[in-house]
Amino acid sequence: MKNVATYPKITKVQTKPGKTLLVEFDNGDRRVYDCKPLLDSEVFRPLEDETLFRCAHADTHGYGIIWNDAIDLAESEIWLNGQPYGPEEPSDT
Repeated sequence: MKNVATYPKITKVQTKPGKTLLVEFDNGDRRVYDCKPLLDSEVFRPLEDETLFRCAHADTHGYGIIWNDAIDLAESEIWLNGQPYGPEEPSDT
């Protein structure tokens, strides 16, 4: 039997200036994820449109963040590559 890594599930996501996401997990942790590097990939390039970017929402079961039928991110990507964020709300500056 393989030992499969499990990650906390996403409970909430907020879009922030500079193409970043503030993501809350079911274990209480929060992470800031920078989406700018993703824009180099053709599949994520539509997120350059601010209106689409702001459509980000958590998957119903917490397994990722969804923008539309073609664009999403897994909870593991955000957990592993997001930066831990403290208890205060991030500055918009």
